[in-house]
Amino acid sequence: MGRAFEFRKERKFKRWGHMAKTFTKIGKEITIAVKQGGPDVTGNPRLRALLQEARSENMPKENVERAIKRATDKDQGDYKEVLYEGYGPHGIAILIETATDNTNRTVANIRSYFTKFGGTLGTSGSVEFMFDRKSVFTVKDREDIDLEELELELIDYGAEEVFRDGGDEDDDEDSPKVIMIYGEFTAMNKIQQYLESNGYEIMSAKFDRIPNTEPKVLGEEEKAAVEKLLEKIEDDDDVQNVYHNMAL
Repeated sequence: MGRAFEFRKERKFKRWGHMAKTFTKIGKEITIAVKQGGPDVTGNPRLRALLQEARSENMPKENVERAIKRATDKDQGDYKEVLYEGYGPHGIAILIETATDNTNRTVANIRSYFTKFGGTLGTSGSVEFMFDRKSVFTVKDREDIDLEELELELIDYGAEEVFRDGGDEDDDEDSPKVIMIYGEFTAMNKIQQYLESNGYEIMSAKFDRIPNTEPKVLGEEEKAAVEKLLEKIEDDDDVQNVYHNMAL
């Protein structure tokens, strides 16, 4: 059927794989959010944001219900959020957020990835200080939104940066344009409440870790060596997010 068909098929399988990984990740976060704040979304802003993200990712309703049920099922093991830190090849700092029901398995896997691909798993605090933790919102854009006015309003709620984003080259042409909002780590609830009460459609609300020093620029071969390690870590079922200070 030709190379074009093979390319489309490969891209489709890659997208399905991404969807499965995304659903698993959101499901774990929903379970943790319910454990910590209860199943009532009115009093649990983290759960409310996650349910909105699940809808934006077209996550099946039964997956969401299963994640909520897991939090209240005594027969199910608890997920524990654990942060791992280390250095990849060429001194690249790497932070790994995990959600696991077996920390022994997770740390053994993470350590093996670093060892195999020329890195070193570090101790607690060895890398985390090189990243700032931020609240990040993705809001659906509308023609009637005055970006400058929105930014001035949100500054009082802890926002630091507000801008429009047209998506990346891998997005579908008809994917919605969005507004990105970056704020203080402690400002998540305040920003979320403002957006909800003023009729903005939140597509996702999450925490991000951003390097607070100049990203390291590597050559193509060096970069490829780091990317092999990052890909291996990201493929692990216990891994939720991976952050690094390599220039993209």
